[in-house]
Amino acid sequence: MTEQQVTAGMLAIGDELLSGRTKDRNIGFLAEMLTAAGIDLLEVRIVADDETAIVEALNALRARYTYVFTSGGIGPTHDDITADAVATAFGVACEHDAKAMKLLGDHYAGRDMEFTEARKRMARMPVGAVHIDNPVSKAPGFIIGNVHVMAGVPSVFQAMVNQVIGTLKTGARLHSDSVVCPHGEGDIGGPLGEIQKNHRDVVIGSYPRFDGRKFSTEIVMRSRDEGAIAAAKSDVEAMIAAIAAR
Repeated sequence: MTEQQVTAGMLAIGDELLSGRTKDRNIGFLAEMLTAAGIDLLEVRIVADDETAIVEALNALRARYTYVFTSGGIGPTHDDITADAVATAFGVACEHDAKAMKLLGDHYAGRDMEFTEARKRMARMPVGAVHIDNPVSKAPGFIIGNVHVMAGVPSVFQAMVNQVIGTLKTGARLHSDSVVCPHGEGDIGGPLGEIQKNHRDVVIGSYPRFDGRKFSTEIVMRSRDEGAIAAAKSDVEAMIAAIAAR
């Protein structure tokens, strides 16, 4: 990792994600927000509502990356165990947070709803955590160490990401450019691999397309150095011309 690079990992939590009952919408949103901020999302893990699995994954990710973001498991039901798992990972107690209890108590009183034991679960946090405000449904997320713990409901998750994104250390922005190649990957695989070897500061990806008749490829170049992208793009265009001339 270079001094300019700020990295992130994500942990998506929930049996429903692994069973297919819920289709994740949070990974793509977080990836776009972090990329725009110059933060590289380098790993995403999905685990079940299992404390051991959450603790193991969280400890691996938080040791490896600048920031970790979790989604899911901080609601009012028995299987919402993320707060407990995060507390276990950090070796601290998980308790009802006084500020969260007042926030939620006032919220439900204002709606003439009972502040039940189930709803009080949403005020439980590891000791020492600080709040992530939730402008959608009031129940806060929290931050402890380099870990940002957020709800799994997409509208709430997105609102929480918007709350924290401006507080994060950012890195150099990743630039990109692309070339539409009229040839399939089978034709360009060899020479494109050589171009990648000659431009190690550029990440070159190839994305096949099929229009019903023939294959083509979109070649995307990404780097923090715009000059390096331009040099790689020139070689890619020369490769395409050479193939066409055969």
